[in-house]
Amino acid sequence: MNQDLVGITVVSVEQAVAAPYVSSRLADAGARVIKVERPEGDFARDYDNLVCGESAYFVWLNRGKESICLDLRRSGDAAILENMVAQADIFIQNLKSGSLGKLGFHPKELRERYPSLICCSISGFGSDGPRAHLKAYDLIVQAEAGLCSITGTEDGPSRVGVSVCDIAAGMNAHAAILQALFARERTKRGRLIEISLFDALADWMNVPFLQEIYGGRETKRIGVNHASLSPYGAYGCRDGVTLVFSVQNAREWISFCDVFLGRPEVAMDDLYATNMARLQNREALDTLISARFFSLDAEEAIRLLEQSGIAYGRLNKISDLAEHPHLRRSAIKMDAETIDIISPAPVIDGTRITLGRVPKKDEHGLSLRDEFGKT
Repeated sequence: MNQDLVGITVVSVEQAVAAPYVSSRLADAGARVIKVERPEGDFARDYDNLVCGESAYFVWLNRGKESICLDLRRSGDAAILENMVAQADIFIQNLKSGSLGKLGFHPKELRERYPSLICCSISGFGSDGPRAHLKAYDLIVQAEAGLCSITGTEDGPSRVGVSVCDIAAGMNAHAAILQALFARERTKRGRLIEISLFDALADWMNVPFLQEIYGGRETKRIGVNHASLSPYGAYGCRDGVTLVFSVQNAREWISFCDVFLGRPEVAMDDLYATNMARLQNREALDTLISARFFSLDAEEAIRLLEQSGIAYGRLNKISDLAEHPHLRRSAIKMDAETIDIISPAPVIDGTRITLGRVPKKDEHGLSLRDEFGKT
């Protein structure tokens, strides 16, 4: 945990992934994060019990926070939340659209009561429009935004294997909150931020959107291959190892044909000379490239790819990731256990980040009630 946000208090009425993602990053930076859970706790606590009896999702996203369970339908608990918000710098929530408003905590009203407060609401489809009232989870939004339609193989669409909608929304919310904190230093005023999972993912869909709407080119599902660049994908070697490599420009294409394929004439063939030509003739090109990879063991293929100046990687499993030489880990304490988690991406001034411990349900309830229960 670094000290950049020490002195900043965050109150987050949160559940699942998107809002906890934001608040966990603020906690990593030194902010005090008070996690407000339902009386039964954040339902993400029960997704699984695979990490020393705790949910993998919860462990990942709730380090460094204080936990209190509140029933906001009760006046006493609502008063505690009000007192917390009155002293907070940032208020985050990702309950079903309109839920907090019915309980007297609509973000717009909070902004009126506390002008310096930064409010961030995360929802499925935003605060207005025909689907604003719907619950929305990651896979639902992947489907709605068209991501599933371009993910998978010819046999059918697929979900991206991690919660990309939640993470995209969380990343956008994190950036917007930090921007709002910077602006508040100048204006002394807070800000109302709205982030929807749909908007966050739809922004990521701009390339296939622009290609189809303006260029008439529909993105096809092609498995572990790139839909817009060729050759760029996965190829099996003689020893059973699968490598992924990418040609990005004309110079690399010429070098690949000369050094790796050993057939420099292919680079100038009208069927393959440009990226668009290679996409149009992808099946024939893949047959040629696949045959070459299958004639080589992985280490020999890697040597030739490096000699060609071509980017490559291995098609790894999670067990391979666990042994990856570039994987950075950070320790997290959980009650009596300490586990390793994959480290957050930023490396700041070369320092190793220290992560806070994962709270038990309502672990700080008594102390927080004592602190904020006074009128």
